[in-house]
Formats: sequence, C-alpha cells, structure tokens
Amino acid sequence: MRKLTVVEFMSLDGVIQGPGGPEEDPSDGFRYGGWQAPYDDEEIGRSVLELFSQPFELLLGRRTYDIWAAYWPSIGLAAPEHPIAGPFNRVAKHVATHRPDSLQWQNSHALQGDLVEAVRGLKHQADAPLLTHGSGDLVRQLLAAGLVDDLRLMIYPVMLGRGKRLFGENEAPSSFALTQWKVTPSGVILAQYERRGEVRTGAFGEEKPTPTRPSMA
Repeated sequence: MRKLTVVEFMSLDGVIQGPGGPEEDPSDGFRYGGWQAPYDDEEIGRSVLELFSQPFELLLGRRTYDIWAAYWPSIGLAAPEHPIAGPFNRVAKHVATHRPDSLQWQNSHALQGDLVEAVRGLKHQADAPLLTHGSGDLVRQLLAAGLVDDLRLMIYPVMLGRGKRLFGENEAPSSFALTQWKVTPSGVILAQYERRGEVRTGAFGEEKPTPTRPSMA
C-alpha cells in the first residue's frame, strides 16, 4: 500500500488559507493572503525541492487544482526542466471534483464515487506515493477517515486569527511520531510526522492511598 502524505504551509494558529499571495484565496473576507512570503529563505526552498524530487502523484481538492492548473503549465512551457513545474506537469493528478469534464491540465483524473472509498482504492494501488498540498476541505475528510500516513508541516511564526484551518473537530484520533525537524533562519519550523496508530493514554503516577489517622478516643 502506498503512503499518503499531506504537505501544508501553516500559521501558528493552524491557518492554511492563502499563503502564496493576496489573490490566492480571498474567500470569506480573508485579507492576509501572502503571509508566507516575508519568511521565505533558502532552507525552505531546499526542503520543498527535496520533497518534489522523489516519486509522487498528486491528490488535490478542486480549489487547489484550479489555482495550480492556472499557473504551473505556463511555467513549464517557459522552463520545461523547472524543478517543480516539470514534475507537476508530468505526474498523475487525482482530483476531488464534481466537474470532471473541466479538468484540462494534462494527466488529470477525477475521483469517482465516494471520496473516502476512492482514495482508499488509490492507496491500494502499487504506484508512487500520494502527495496532497493545500486542499483543506479534502485533507480534513482524509484525516477524519484515518487515511493520512504522514504530515509535512511548515509552521510559520505568525498568528492570523481567522481563516481556513488545517484541523477541525472530526479527525480520527491517531498518534504520530516526529521523525524529522529543523528550524529555518527565518524561524519557520519544518516538521515531519509519521502516523503510529492509536492514541495512548496514561497517568503521571499512581494515586497513593491516604493513611488512616489513629483514633483519638
């Protein structure tokens, strides 16, 4: 079974909306689009390039797909060997959409039927690992179904107060292990978490019985 990895640029308070620019996703009056840019540094770039240098197929929600489909093909035409545009344009793109006929980006495929079952079926195929970026609505459904194997979180030192968040209230309880981490010069935490299974609980010590006071009678 192939792994499903979720990659997200995220604020300290869990917002993933519009990191790339003001026009990326201004829905619901979000006015902090582009919050990622002031913290860009070479270490973040190296980490992203390393991630996309490995074999992968994309699993995307429709909003993220439309944003990328309007951008990466033109970059690829201008620079066919671009380290991100090149792989993005070549790999299979599996898309959660109600408008399958409008998927114009090359090698794009609409998920059929129930979303969770469709993704579960993809995971059972013997192909490259699945990579999901952005696609908040899709990711929350995948987390609720327990289908996410790895989380690659790039946590930026900013609090936005409002906006679409990565985590909701319906995620399947799961434990994760922190397997890699680093802090970039601009203060961004790059953290990789691998799913480990059920949530474990415990206590910080056994409750000691209270000694019985001797009778004063």
